[in-house]
Amino acid sequence: MVLFALRRLGFSIFTLLVVSFAVYVIFAILPFDPAALTCGQKCNDIVVEANRIRLGYDKPLLVQYWLFLSGIFFGRSYGVGQAAFVCPAPSLGYSFNENACVTDLLKTTLPITVTLAVGALIMWMVVGVTLGVIAAKFRGRTPDTASSVFVLLGTSLPTFVTGLVLLIWVSIKWKIVPLTLTGYVSFLDNPFGAFKYFLLPWITLAIAYAALYTRFTRAAVLETMSEDYVRTARAKGLDERKILFKHTLRAVFAPIVTLAGLDFAGLIGGAIITETIFNLPGLGRLTLRSVYEFDLSVVVATTILAAGVVIVMNLLVDMFYAVLDPRVRVQ
Repeated sequence: MVLFALRRLGFSIFTLLVVSFAVYVIFAILPFDPAALTCGQKCNDIVVEANRIRLGYDKPLLVQYWLFLSGIFFGRSYGVGQAAFVCPAPSLGYSFNENACVTDLLKTTLPITVTLAVGALIMWMVVGVTLGVIAAKFRGRTPDTASSVFVLLGTSLPTFVTGLVLLIWVSIKWKIVPLTLTGYVSFLDNPFGAFKYFLLPWITLAIAYAALYTRFTRAAVLETMSEDYVRTARAKGLDERKILFKHTLRAVFAPIVTLAGLDFAGLIGGAIITETIFNLPGLGRLTLRSVYEFDLSVVVATTILAAGVVIVMNLLVDMFYAVLDPRVRVQ
């Protein structure tokens, strides 16, 4: 197990390096002058050239990437003399549009997106897996039909429609949950207020994902219940509850965990629509604003961060998969 974990860790680090280099090169060869994008329309050639030197865009591409990579571990200084400033490690660049180090921007936006993703993950896993098991248990009966209706509605409605309906009716019309457009509330400052703030965004994302997990869990449970070892356990007289939880769900959870890890990583990359509807100042909105403003430093950093989260989640899923199913371990 240790050798398997070390092998997967080494492969993940190598993949992250390759992805970061590819992303950096792609944005470096775009037909834009990144130095010219660091100031407004009144910017002259002297300021552009000074910004180019300050940010290191005058150096060869490989040198730029090395400075970017070393800044993650050791920090990075920009400029010389009195105009110099430092972005401490881990440094992912500097944003002239925001007049801040990119890492500082991520520190304020990433916790919001993580909170959104974790809450939605818990909701859709609980609802989706539970409904899927119930639908499989009562196949062809009323609970199965009701779950099919939920799946149909959940997969048909886009998140922006679900979010707007919840926002208009639950917050504005019925006033059950306070209007979340008033501003972000941290869990550290006000846990109950933060819960109310994130409740509707959680539900918006959970409805869409829970519908998919309900359908997936139902199919997986029905397929597993038809396996020979399950029929053998039933023939031996084992309790149906023990068969379900000890034999069936153990096999079903492996693909569900894989799917959940990838979906969670995708949300960390930025649930742009949901964050925009509920005015959540998260990573998705930061990325979208940076694209509009051609803030390449932020776009590169958020892209690499999203790729890193996907790679890390794949690593964690592999580890958890090996625990659930020892057959995947490499001896």
